[in-house]
Amino acid sequence: MSLTIGGLCPLLQVFDMPTSLRFYCDVLGFTATSPVPDDGRCDWVLLELNGSELMLNTAYEEDERPDVPDPVRKEAHKDVALFFDCADVDEAYKALVQKGLVVKQPVVRDYGMKQLYLYDPDGYEICLQHPVR
Repeated sequence: MSLTIGGLCPLLQVFDMPTSLRFYCDVLGFTATSPVPDDGRCDWVLLELNGSELMLNTAYEEDERPDVPDPVRKEAHKDVALFFDCADVDEAYKALVQKGLVVKQPVVRDYGMKQLYLYDPDGYEICLQHPVR
């Protein structure tokens, strides 16, 4: 018997939820589908954008969070990359630059994907990509 598996919803551990929410919602356009206080201070949130789901969870309880992120922990996030389909990578690049992000211009890879790479506040890599036709 084979498993019937549906969509995928990664869970990322984040240092500061309000900062992460600003990035994922205000910059990338995700919407919180779970309750979020006005100040963004919560320990878990479910986000959605065009059928993609993403969960964010604070890495520390509020009373245990250090003043600054642990650089070793952030470095370890380089093992994770989120790839999203993006129909117009060039327009996404322009929009991100207009929002103040410093990102390299999109590139076309030899396997036929136009890709734009960026990082979230916790060092998780994000790739916006689409096949070149």
